[in-house]
Amino acid sequence: MSITTSAIRTLHLWAGLVFGTLLVLQGLTGSILGWRHELDSVLNPGLLQVAPPPGARQGDALRVAPGSAQAIGAMLEAADGYGRPNMIGFPEHAGDVFIASYRPVKRASTWEQGVTRQVMIDPATLRVLGERNWGQAGLSRPLLLPTLFHLHHYLLTGDGGKVVIAVEGLALLLLSATGIVLWWPKPTRAAFRHAITFRLGSSWSRSSFQLHRAAGFYIAPVFAMLAVSGIYFNMPGWVTPAVGAFGTLAPNDKPANRSASGAVAPEAAVAAAQALFPQGRVSRLSFPAKPGQPFEVRLRQPGERRHGDGATRVTIDSGDGRVLRVADPLTMRSGERFLSWMLPLHTGEAFGTAGRVFITVIGLTPLLFFVTGLVMWLKFRRPRSKGPKRTAPQRRAVRLHEA
Repeated sequence: MSITTSAIRTLHLWAGLVFGTLLVLQGLTGSILGWRHELDSVLNPGLLQVAPPPGARQGDALRVAPGSAQAIGAMLEAADGYGRPNMIGFPEHAGDVFIASYRPVKRASTWEQGVTRQVMIDPATLRVLGERNWGQAGLSRPLLLPTLFHLHHYLLTGDGGKVVIAVEGLALLLLSATGIVLWWPKPTRAAFRHAITFRLGSSWSRSSFQLHRAAGFYIAPVFAMLAVSGIYFNMPGWVTPAVGAFGTLAPNDKPANRSASGAVAPEAAVAAAQALFPQGRVSRLSFPAKPGQPFEVRLRQPGERRHGDGATRVTIDSGDGRVLRVADPLTMRSGERFLSWMLPLHTGEAFGTAGRVFITVIGLTPLLFFVTGLVMWLKFRRPRSKGPKRTAPQRRAVRLHEA
């Protein structure tokens, strides 16, 4: 048992030392990104905020007419220097703006960060307010939150960074599991109570040990959830086979048009999706990238755990307007429903503002564990002071005295 415990402790130690700095970075950026939209609007009011429409107050829920996307697409397609966008994001609240996004140019390598051009448009006047490059690293106000987003998700290194973040998720899962094994106390009430409480010790190293151990008991399950969801976001193929073994998953293929010809207006695609979910709010419209490909309309229904854009998707044939596929998070199959919970749990939004605050606090704890773990490691690395060497008679006298 002692050899097994020692091996687990060594594994836990080195996983923390190797991945600790990266986990601290992920935690701190995640705490900020939990409030990304609010912070982005505060930093860039001229780019992301406009006067609310007549009769509405700033922040009121807003439903936009289906024809708005078509009008914006036509305006940009006719304007010099723009062309038809790849996607249009709809305003969620009164005072928000439309955001037209353009597909990034082909990257030179897997490790290059893709850059998406975003154009902000006033819903009332269809006037272009400005633009920014989503994915371009920078510390200016328009680029600060996008930079933190890509640092958290891709380490600013594109798809290659996704693999690194997924491996980091495996390390966090390993740290959570080995931490619980090392925490496990003797099967007595006193030992258990001692293991889940924190008391100031006589030394900094003793206090660090108690805080590291007690906090780990409470936070390890949350870390495990964040690890699995983070792996899924970056490398879904590492997670979906396990989910598919226990639940039913929808086909992962990309639907194509079934019609032979025709051309449906964007307004009709939005209206078709809205007719399926009349209580839902349309959040974005993706245009066909090539001939023969469909529209995709994203909505958020009342009752969805995912906030913001929601997770309801409707795929519309761009030739004849027929509905090709519907992804409804409220009626999904078991495996799909499990996966649809990943993002709301990861951000905390599944439980409203309280959940977001909780995840924000959790994002600070990797720094706590890294510091306390480092203090413990440095303490154990110090060579113990050795007293004068005892003779055999002296050792026998000590043993008799202790007996």
